[in-house]
Amino acid sequence: MTYLTKKVPVSVLIPAKNEELNLPACLESVAQADEIFIVDSQSEDRSSEIAETFGAKVVQFYFNGRWPKKKNWALENLPFRNDWVLIVDCDERITSELWTEIAQVIETEQYEGYYLNRKVFFLGKWIRYGGKYPDWNLRLFKHQLGRYENLSTEDIPNTGDNEVHEHVILQGKVGYLKEDMLHIDFRDIYQWLARHNRYSNWEARVYYNLLTGKDESGTIGANLFGDAVQRKRYLKKIWVKLPFKPTLRFILFYIIRLGFLDGLPGYIYARLLSQYEYQIGVKLYELQKFGGQLNRTSNSSKLQTPESASVEKNPTATIIN
Repeated sequence: MTYLTKKVPVSVLIPAKNEELNLPACLESVAQADEIFIVDSQSEDRSSEIAETFGAKVVQFYFNGRWPKKKNWALENLPFRNDWVLIVDCDERITSELWTEIAQVIETEQYEGYYLNRKVFFLGKWIRYGGKYPDWNLRLFKHQLGRYENLSTEDIPNTGDNEVHEHVILQGKVGYLKEDMLHIDFRDIYQWLARHNRYSNWEARVYYNLLTGKDESGTIGANLFGDAVQRKRYLKKIWVKLPFKPTLRFILFYIIRLGFLDGLPGYIYARLLSQYEYQIGVKLYELQKFGGQLNRTSNSSKLQTPESASVEKNPTATIIN
């Protein structure tokens, strides 16, 4: 391993809530940074105490149910003393090799931001196949030039106060780093399921927006000939219209993309992703039946019956599979 002898002039931003299990390893991995902010959502565990023992600055975020969410709020309001910000989730680790590369690239004027590639670990194993690697995320950029896209999902309850699957829109050129960051969650499968229950609310709204032709201004956009993230968004527009998506997702992950090579953890991961896709489909069906709301109307205290929901508000696709 390569170790740096001085702090790297980067401000690290870590969103957190009840992350006492993950925070120590995460904070240890970003100790090379000149400055570390923990943006906390009133954690009920020892998250704040742990952060302070590592010398991080703890800031409380109070979500009002509207845009912006946590990361964009932090980018707008925190007094960063460095031009460069590195956004790291509590279950992610920055290796010493990656720090060395970061220290080198920020000294150049070639790019205004960089994609980092993630290695996702599940049940103690790197999930190398199934389409989980490479997994590019724009996490290192000049903070004045980047903001997270708004996918118009904040009106759906129980999605959390943090941007999880939204992507950064950057004003400037973007490069790709060679070294990987690690995604290692020390919490159990119960927490994985609880987290993805929230995520499926968010995903269902994204699917609904795609099917109804929601305005894409303020997003990264979908482009078959764009970068990796824009291509993925383009393919998602096709994906949302396909039938039997839970089954297709298992086949795609486990067979076509060779997820079986990751052994039993790969099989379990594939089954869980198939279940996750089913949850999204059920919640999308719910959105279609109730005019874009989860089991309630948007402007009335009365629940609509499926027959009374406006046909004009309902996309044409049927998604439960």
